[in-house]
Amino acid sequence: MKAEIIESKDLKNDPVFGQLSFNNHEQIVFCNDEDTGLKAIIGIHNTTLGPALGGTRMWQYKSEYEALNDVLRLSRGMTYKSAITGLKLGGGKAVIIGDAKTQKNDRLMRRFGEFVNSLGGKYITAEDVGMETRDMDIIKEVTPHVTGVSETIGGSGNPSPITAYGVYMGMKAAAKYKFGSDNLAGKKVLVQGVGHVGETLVQHITEEGAQVILNDINEKRLEELSKKYNANVVLGDDVYGLDIDIYAPCALGATLNDDTINQLQAKIVAGAANNQLANELRHGSLLQEKGIAYAPDFLINAGGIINVYAEVSGYSRDEIQERTENIYNTTLEIFNLAEKENITTHQAAFNIAQARIDSAKKDKN
Repeated sequence: MKAEIIESKDLKNDPVFGQLSFNNHEQIVFCNDEDTGLKAIIGIHNTTLGPALGGTRMWQYKSEYEALNDVLRLSRGMTYKSAITGLKLGGGKAVIIGDAKTQKNDRLMRRFGEFVNSLGGKYITAEDVGMETRDMDIIKEVTPHVTGVSETIGGSGNPSPITAYGVYMGMKAAAKYKFGSDNLAGKKVLVQGVGHVGETLVQHITEEGAQVILNDINEKRLEELSKKYNANVVLGDDVYGLDIDIYAPCALGATLNDDTINQLQAKIVAGAANNQLANELRHGSLLQEKGIAYAPDFLINAGGIINVYAEVSGYSRDEIQERTENIYNTTLEIFNLAEKENITTHQAAFNIAQARIDSAKKDKN
């Protein structure tokens, strides 16, 4: 079992890392184990506010570079997610390269857990795409630095329902800002990606009377959920020009780019996916110019980390619910601040999060 650790200062002038994603990361850990076939990368972006907590994603990346880029973007996003939510946590993330359906097994999970354990608590892992609560239970056999384990062994369980509820709160706040009412009844909502989080979001907005359109690469699941929630289905990638009120990206990131924003007819973007803006500055500005209200992803999808943070901090279910519901108020504050200062909502949220990190760093010094 080998772990190669790279400090960000060592790669400062490397052209491969000349990108926004590699932005002051403290540490990148490359994990390789020949016996189990494990190939993983752990990204620790910032630990100013506390240990870097973030989920592990298992995905069949096209290349190791693609996996590295993903973990860099995701770990950075976790720093600002925790900061804007007021948690005493830093930002980190991990990716395992492989097909979760065919290559994931208990030995692989334990090996990965040993790499996490070798970092001595600087990084705490949790569930993400391609992972389940049971996987966290297996990892816990070899390290205490894991959250989102089963409630039967003292954990907070699957964070997806709380994540979805936070996105629902953010969506309602965006509707309040854009339409003058947070009532979603009759609103046409495209939910792109109907995994655990996406489906729970669909349930919330369907119960409120929204007209839901589903989009996903899994056609069988679309058929099942279409019947379950009486929702329409649109197949393929050509969905951005649909006549809708709200676009909810709940799959992978970077779906907001030059091409899609130009097509977008929605008045609001509010979804669960991480890193929805392909380029934070450019595409945040393009949405603003089109008058589309963008609810920053790292703010409204923070319910999951609020849920698993309970295992670290020891706070109650009631406080989890209260903090998640407060995403509504924070989202409204961000919209109003962005309008007042004539900046994008992404920048407004980022500024608040960065100010909290800078303040903590100053106090330490």
